[in-house]
Amino acid sequence: MSDIAPRILSGVPVCGGIAIGPIHRLGSAEVGARQATGDPEAELAAFAAALSAAKAALEQLLESEDELAGEILEFQAILLEDPDLIEPMEATIRAGTAADAAWAEAMDAEIRAYRESGEAVLSARADDLADLKRRVLRALSGEAEEGAEVPGGAIVVAGELTPSAFLALDLGRVAGVATVGGSPTSHVSILARARGVNLVVGIAGADGLEEGVAAILDAGAGTLEVAPGVARLADAETARAEGASRREAAERHAREPAETADGVAVKVLVNIDDPAILETLDPAICDGVGLTRTEFLFKDGSPDEAAQLDFYRRLIAWADGRAVTIRTLDAGGDKPIPGITIDGEANPFLGVRGVRLSLARPDVFRTQLRALARAAADAPVPLKVMVPMVTVPAELEAARAILAEEVARLEGEGIPCAMPILGTMIEVPAAALTAADFDAGFYSIGSNDLVQYVTASARDNSAVAALADPLNPAVLELIARTVAAGAAGGVEVSLCGDMASSPRLAGTLLKAGLRVFSAAPAEVAAVKAAIREARTGADG
Repeated sequence: MSDIAPRILSGVPVCGGIAIGPIHRLGSAEVGARQATGDPEAELAAFAAALSAAKAALEQLLESEDELAGEILEFQAILLEDPDLIEPMEATIRAGTAADAAWAEAMDAEIRAYRESGEAVLSARADDLADLKRRVLRALSGEAEEGAEVPGGAIVVAGELTPSAFLALDLGRVAGVATVGGSPTSHVSILARARGVNLVVGIAGADGLEEGVAAILDAGAGTLEVAPGVARLADAETARAEGASRREAAERHAREPAETADGVAVKVLVNIDDPAILETLDPAICDGVGLTRTEFLFKDGSPDEAAQLDFYRRLIAWADGRAVTIRTLDAGGDKPIPGITIDGEANPFLGVRGVRLSLARPDVFRTQLRALARAAADAPVPLKVMVPMVTVPAELEAARAILAEEVARLEGEGIPCAMPILGTMIEVPAAALTAADFDAGFYSIGSNDLVQYVTASARDNSAVAALADPLNPAVLELIARTVAAGAAGGVEVSLCGDMASSPRLAGTLLKAGLRVFSAAPAEVAAVKAAIREARTGADG
């Protein structure tokens, strides 16, 4: 029996349910001291070798991970080849500073600037910089990467958890994860949702927790209960088993339509982030594809028309007669793409991203629209194409004009094509307030950015995570307004952000009038189950 006083620590819920197990603390993973050579040329050579080793390690990790993880880790690989970052460090080393000291000092300054900037994209990347700093220092010191051995069934507690540190965990042995930093929309949170890991972030007071102490992590409530008594453990185990049973039941009924308790039919679509998921995902669990993120196609630069068409056709075939929605390139913000996005923007989340970037790069945009128009000719039901980050109707009309030009050009070339249905994402508050002014074939609410912009809370800044609340009345009001605008115009409205993947929010979204959800594949069954238990009041 532990002599530690029971206590409950509060944080921000991200995903999952109840986990029970001993606490396993992840250390700061500081790198040991290195003996400098004292020779600038030798230090420069060591620095170059360390950068090369770090790049090779990242490339190996990228090859072993899925597209979602790859997009997140790609930033580190890009930085290793950034002359604006590397060349000043080389000059410092030539002046007599040891390679590890030059790297650590420069990276610490960058990390500090990122975290103190107040800019969403920089805050989002501070952990990536810390991760890269440690990776290169290990290569310089000759230390091997530490294994991420976790006791079976443990609850991992960390101050900050970087994406690669998360990916290094043996997730099959992890009961749950709690972090002091982080936010519900951080890169680690995105990975946890995709992998079904119980996660709570922003846990206050977790720094002093002892290794091996029994704990209960409630990822639905956002709490970490330390040293619970025997009776409390028994209650938690009952709740955990009931939650597991509900999830198993939901999976058994995943292929059945979603209908509320008062008889209202609801569509549940699926989000596609990674082409690999098509090999294991049964299309029968969903009513179609509500969001296809196409950024993975651009990870190595701008793909040609044939490469894009090949994937679009594969996706349409997988859907087996169900509706498919594909989003045009949503680069910028926290998703830079070398050679396509604009470097050095002061605030990329409020800069040239989404449709703004597409209109600024018509060569890239036209190639994608041509591939989509050709794919539309193969779709058994009309293909839907949605445009991201739209603020005013003129942007959607500009995109429509370019699409029409490319369709006409394809027809003139004798290439089979069709005009897809063009819709708009609603993620900018201005668009939500004026949705009725858009001549859109459909609306798709991007709740992640909508929450960020409405609450002025950076998606990956743990200091304001509590403010980035999807249940903020202003967020719900804009969702309801968009749904009402769609109903008045006879236009379908779906929601494809994280809110649609949260079973606990299903009832709230139904009351806001939403009837089309687009969820992460791992959450489709649970969202359907939550919808079946909810009531809309439509039966009076």
